[in-house]
Amino acid sequence: MIGHHFTKFDPRQQGKSKFEQLLDVFMQLLTYTNGDVSEALNWMNQLDKEYELTNNEYGMGDFIEELKEKGYIQENQVSGEIKITSKTEQGIRKRSLEEIFGKLKKTKSGDHHTFKPGSGDEVNPETRPFQFGDTLEQIDFTTSILNAQINHGIESFNMQEDDLAIRETDFKSQTSTVLMIDISHSMILYGEDRITPAKKVAMALSELITTKYPKDTLDIVVFGNDAWPVEIKDLPYLQVGPYHTNTVAGLEMAMDILRRRKNPNKQIFMITDGKPTCLKIGKRYYKNSFGLDRRITNRCLNLAAQCKKLKVPITTFMIATDPYLQRFVQEFTETNSGKAFFASLDRLGAFIFRDFENGKRKTVY
Repeated sequence: MIGHHFTKFDPRQQGKSKFEQLLDVFMQLLTYTNGDVSEALNWMNQLDKEYELTNNEYGMGDFIEELKEKGYIQENQVSGEIKITSKTEQGIRKRSLEEIFGKLKKTKSGDHHTFKPGSGDEVNPETRPFQFGDTLEQIDFTTSILNAQINHGIESFNMQEDDLAIRETDFKSQTSTVLMIDISHSMILYGEDRITPAKKVAMALSELITTKYPKDTLDIVVFGNDAWPVEIKDLPYLQVGPYHTNTVAGLEMAMDILRRRKNPNKQIFMITDGKPTCLKIGKRYYKNSFGLDRRITNRCLNLAAQCKKLKVPITTFMIATDPYLQRFVQEFTETNSGKAFFASLDRLGAFIFRDFENGKRKTVY
């Protein structure tokens, strides 16, 4: 029977080919499956069955073949295992960046602008009168000529010092950032996926820094029973383990990394959803998941104080609402003179990106 098949109009898909539409879904699923291609494709088949993602002209098999042809996935000819490529890893980071910045345009949550003028590299739309010490490069000649015409007439051109206007710039400071991500078991506890939003934020932040701020450095540290660094390319594969939360180990590693960085501005971002519950003493793990153990929390507070002496602020993004946990984070933050945000999962990216971008601009005298 010849007829028409109507679907719901989605303006975001306008102009996209069927492959590009399916690729958007595939990239999202890879984040949830920790980079497991087979599981992501199985999910896509289920979604196709329920929501008709494909049609008679272009099927899921065509999509898989095009993924291979365009270098998004590669198949091991011996074992038959399919893996994503570096092209896909970068694509996931770019999509995470676009997704989070899209949310930033729709909300002012976490938007605490503190931009101040100074000599730098980003043009400020405001102008001011010339002052002694200003350089020739700072003069806005268009505004200065207009001022001269207004002040002295247009018959004979005459420009004086009072006519000069200065267009200032916002200085972007070079910064070394360590992003700490909690991968303890509680990040997927009670049926709530907290690790995927954390991974998305980490991927988006890494893409932002490597493309927009190439002189900055970003190091990523994950912490469970222990702490270890991960590469940016490894972020899609990050998984939660059967771990306790050794916040002390994460902070110690972050501090050790920042000691080796030469940038004058250093900071730590920490994403966690639970209290510190683990400490390594020699070769033994000291663990206590019940309440707040002062032996563990005191070590955390001591490290917060050490970071303050080193002028390394710690910004904690707490994905939890328990009052006693919030009180600990507040005490931790006061000890460091840092910041704390009690962020819901869907607003985590907005908080982190606003804080990072605002911190990039500092006054230079």
